Amino acid sequence: MSQPAHRLAFTYNDYLEWEERQPERHEYVRGEVFAMAGTSDRHNEISMNLTALLRQHLRGTPCRVFMADVKVRVDAADCGFYPDIQVTCAESDRADRLVKRSPVLVVEVLSDSTAAYDLGDKFAAYQQLDSLREYVLVDQERIRVQIYRRRDGQWWVDNIGPGGRLRLDSVDLDCPVETLYEDLSEPLAAESWKPERRP
Repeated sequence: MSQPAHRLAFTYNDYLEWEERQPERHEYVRGEVFAMAGTSDRHNEISMNLTALLRQHLRGTPCRVFMADVKVRVDAADCGFYPDIQVTCAESDRADRLVKRSPVLVVEVLSDSTAAYDLGDKFAAYQQLDSLREYVLVDQERIRVQIYRRRDGQWWVDNIGPGGRLRLDSVDLDCPVETLYEDLSEPLAAESWKPERRP
């Protein structure tokens, strides 16, 4: 997220109508709209790697995977976000082709400019989604993934590094964490890359 595009007291419906006429995407936070910053090639490739994994894994199920151009509406926080990746399995989310309201999984690929916000205010808003079971933060500079899981009304974090396994309980996915970082245009630093050891 970057600077506010306009400091106007928009309602959410005003925002939806206004954004349809804009050449860029904007997120909505309690009456303010914020222009979305561009992403790097590495950010994009990591997002695509995970999206492809999820799409293949969820084929034939009611769950659908969406990338950065589909909004998530958090009514309780009066926010509208564009997560890097989201998965929704709710029949009710099929009715709106632009906005989803019941994701079980939300993923953000971190960048220097958004990391604090993704873990702070944005996560606080996402926690108000009753449907959300996991919130995943993926580092794009080194092999590191943080998975925040809702269990018994509390949020717990798992940190996965090189050689670890990415387990997403919300969609029953289990794979080596390195899979997210495969075939990057610009490889990670050599010391960050430690392939998983298998017997």
